Amino acid sequence: MKLPKIRSKRTLFTAAVGGLVVSPALIFLPSIRAPFQNYSVQTTGNIIISKTEEERSQLPIRLTIPILNVNSVIEDVGVTDGGEMDIPKGPMTTAWFNLGPRPGEEGSAVISGHFGWKNGIPAVFDNLHKLKIGDKIYTYGESGVSTTFVVREIKSYDQNADASNVFGSSDGKAHLNLVTCQGVWNKNLKSYSNRLVVFADIE
Repeated sequence: MKLPKIRSKRTLFTAAVGGLVVSPALIFLPSIRAPFQNYSVQTTGNIIISKTEEERSQLPIRLTIPILNVNSVIEDVGVTDGGEMDIPKGPMTTAWFNLGPRPGEEGSAVISGHFGWKNGIPAVFDNLHKLKIGDKIYTYGESGVSTTFVVREIKSYDQNADASNVFGSSDGKAHLNLVTCQGVWNKNLKSYSNRLVVFADIE
């Protein structure tokens, strides 16, 4: 699965991220963070909620979506030498776009994940389309503190749509946007026809 390029206005994710226009010349290799341990997301009593901006601005290491049974390590990625937002290394990990804000910081943090992995192997965002408005998403920082986001909108884009709002916001609030593929698989392009984006706001 390929995520859309962000270097051209004709593609899905053209955006100025945190005041910086993403350039194909900027190449960042992903690094896998240590897995989050010893916290359960099955009951709200076991979720630690972030209390301070300092806690919210920690590097994200884990994403959970309890209603979908998603519990995923977060890699941090930038752009490839081809000018695309990089993607997670494996089917069950996710990737935070490190040229934008961290989850909980002002602006739109973006996390991507795979859909429709080869040979029928499950992928982390296979069921992302099942989310509904009001569902909750949690990100965890390095100290184990969580930040809660509430789904506001779910939208599908074709490959050539302008969706710069995925990477940017101007309302002074913190957002988390989840991105995956959707639609029909194109064998020649090795990509799906659409992109699914879940827009969520900090609780």
